[in-house]
Amino acid sequence: MKTDIQIAQEATMKHIKEVASSVGIQEDDLEFYGKYKAKISDELWEKVKDHNDGKLVLVTAINPTPAGEGKTTTSVGLGQALAKLNKKAIIALREPSLGPCFGIKGGAAGGGYAQVVPMEDLNLHFTGDFHAITSANNLLAAMLDNHIQQGNTLQIDPRQVVWKRCLDMNDRVLRNIVVGLGNKMDGMVREDHFVITVASEIMAILCLANDLQDLKERLGKIIVAYNFAGEPVTAEQLEATGAMTALLKDAIKPNLIQTLEHTPALVHGGPFANIAHGCNSVRATKTALKLCDIAITEAGFGADLGAEKFMNIKCRSANLRPDAVVLVATVRALKYNGGVAKKDLAEENLEALKKGIVNLEKHIENLQKFGVPVVVTLNSFITDTDAENQYIKNFCEERGCEFALSEVWEKGGEGGLALAEKVLETLEKKESHFHTLYDDDLSLKEKIETISKEIYGASSVEYAPAAEKQLAKIESMGFGNLPICMAKNQYSLSDDATLLGRPENFTIHIREVYVNAGAGFVVALTGAVMTMPGLPKVPAANGIDVNEHGKITGLF
Repeated sequence: MKTDIQIAQEATMKHIKEVASSVGIQEDDLEFYGKYKAKISDELWEKVKDHNDGKLVLVTAINPTPAGEGKTTTSVGLGQALAKLNKKAIIALREPSLGPCFGIKGGAAGGGYAQVVPMEDLNLHFTGDFHAITSANNLLAAMLDNHIQQGNTLQIDPRQVVWKRCLDMNDRVLRNIVVGLGNKMDGMVREDHFVITVASEIMAILCLANDLQDLKERLGKIIVAYNFAGEPVTAEQLEATGAMTALLKDAIKPNLIQTLEHTPALVHGGPFANIAHGCNSVRATKTALKLCDIAITEAGFGADLGAEKFMNIKCRSANLRPDAVVLVATVRALKYNGGVAKKDLAEENLEALKKGIVNLEKHIENLQKFGVPVVVTLNSFITDTDAENQYIKNFCEERGCEFALSEVWEKGGEGGLALAEKVLETLEKKESHFHTLYDDDLSLKEKIETISKEIYGASSVEYAPAAEKQLAKIESMGFGNLPICMAKNQYSLSDDATLLGRPENFTIHIREVYVNAGAGFVVALTGAVMTMPGLPKVPAANGIDVNEHGKITGLF
């Protein structure tokens, strides 16, 4: 079997204007980045905003394992399969971060014959959105430190600076740093920190903003520090909002590319779901809904993270209502959850499958709490057996879920027809009664505990003393009505990455809480989750190369 990058490089792409025309986008509404990438102009929204919405399908997954699940691959393949059934479909995905591309996870363009292309462009610099976000973030940081240096008329307390610098790279040594070393003209010496760009509040703001004016207003609300009286200081008070907006004026426009079978894909924004809210941009999703019969979007990592945040943050903020959810699993991942070592996953093992399927069971239960119909799909591997597939099918149907095998990695859209038909049947026969999990007027603690107990299955929540104080301060500032964005490891339903399957009788540990006032949510950090990842012992970057003709190899 060819590698993903080989398949992508051998693909015949259509000019992006042809792909756009298939869903009624005219050439005048495109801003070209070469032949195969384009941004969609602001004028297109004005033309389509009164169109009826298509159906919205969310693709999510069980907790990720080293065995792989294939959420993006399934999203792409489903879009291709729907096109084969003569449905006008658009895929709305997140942009990949350079961090995992050069780290351990790899890129995020799908896989096999269910990919979006140009794959190398998407996984590397793409249209520069992440660079714009990084620049806006670090401009604000520079203006903050400059204000302190140049007289500090806002009386910012250097010990209470909360705005961090960012970089779209896994670089653990930047987590905790000291700035201002040198002489007096080099600034005030203070502790500082970096987060990865996908964890920047500006990434969340870009993904949740409705338009440029909304973006600008949200940027102005960012809390960068507190003054000596303990009052918040904002980006607007630093007079940074206009310049930041100028850096982001093109980045807010959704990007259009294509799948291997030329289905349109809007790929825009990229917050991680383990440390941020994990969904592509509201603008891309809403544009897709206006242009097609069915919009397929995804949310990062397992349903305990991405799907929960899609429902409780993105849908709440943007007034979106999903019509169905596709929950992706693999036989291999379920056996891994049942205690099988990675090297033994190819062998049939129904006992391990029965132990590990409790992870899938919990995700089904969680999604049903939102009132949305669920279709479970197994991303098929050649080592899966009929007995294993049949066991999972029966298990899902007993719990009120539709079920379909997916072979999109191997066969592209053709391999997703069974899934596409189940999705269409679900959209036709089952009504979505979508609702969020909690009300705005609950306290922040009540929201945290609702997510921890209802979604993760925790028996209790424990707060560090610092987190207790932070919660009280955030509510006293008037932000108690905001939703919660939980930062938690992706591998377990708990905050302990080693607890696989469906852990019980565990405690969620809240170590830090802060408000993203511009994005409109409160972040709660659990366990040992990091907002600046590090590289593994052997990073993927070691295997990436370019030959004398400019052809990239080793990217996946």
